[in-house]
Amino acid sequence: MSSGEAGFTPEPGDERLTTAILSDSCDAAGLRDQVLQLRLAPVVPGSRAIGRARTVRFAPSTIDEPIDPYGAAIDMIDGVRAGQLVVIATAESNDSAFWGELFSAAALGAGAAGVITDGNLRDADRIAALGFPAFSRSRRPIDYRARMRIESVDEPVVVGGVAISTGDLVMADDDGVVVVPRAHEHAVLGLARARAARESTVLAELLAGESLRAVWDRHRVL
Repeated sequence: MSSGEAGFTPEPGDERLTTAILSDSCDAAGLRDQVLQLRLAPVVPGSRAIGRARTVRFAPSTIDEPIDPYGAAIDMIDGVRAGQLVVIATAESNDSAFWGELFSAAALGAGAAGVITDGNLRDADRIAALGFPAFSRSRRPIDYRARMRIESVDEPVVVGGVAISTGDLVMADDDGVVVVPRAHEHAVLGLARARAARESTVLAELLAGESLRAVWDRHRVL
């Protein structure tokens, strides 16, 4: 998928999907390593983001470009399409922040689903005020200018031990981040939607007083 293709369009019932359900469904499809090893914390607890990845890789650089120091980032964000989730790979760098309030505002205006990074965010309170779903390894107020640079956009990256390509389906919530490769999306989402429906039934039966053993034997879902 190129950056110009349409973003992820949820189907009815997708609001019940969680990273836990997607992870279990990846397991059921034989994809057992699709959950990021890193704990990427949301700026606002309870945030949820699901969309197609747009990948960005940052690398160390002390070169300053005084005329247009943020040109690559501006072009990347201006190219974000509705439903895309920006994935920023930094090799877990702590050199600077890579995203803040104004990047969030521009992405939100473009209809982006959110941002995840294995590096730092800044302007956390202002990102929260915008209501933009943002997940990061940590926070740091330092600008990336003359510290890091964008090395690539829309090329495969590895974040938290998981390979991610532009167009892959990514979901983030309080539990973590799950990546569903585009080639397996149909099968995994089918399993996930079926599991979400079964879990609703299981929850109702448990709350009504059924034993855990009886519910497990009936539905084989925990």
